[in-house]
Amino acid sequence: MPKVIVGIVTSNKAYKTITVLSSSRRTHPIYKKQYSVSKKILAHDEKNEANPGDKVQIIETRPISARKHFKLEKNLREASTC
Repeated sequence: MPKVIVGIVTSNKAYKTITVLSSSRRTHPIYKKQYSVSKKILAHDEKNEANPGDKVQIIETRPISARKHFKLEKNLREASTC
């Protein structure tokens, strides 16, 4: 089964590529203190439809380039424009 990750788009400046910030909370095994872990992931966006601030779901795929191993599956929520 391929990995499915939900995150926030931070950048769409590269052609057909988005940067997704995935963050989660973990608990230290000894001290039991919670801390947050975040990771930036590059994902393939074929139609250039995601914008910064959008909440998206990405799915693991074959390597597309040296750093892209995910592709955009669906846009869950569009960023609110003020």
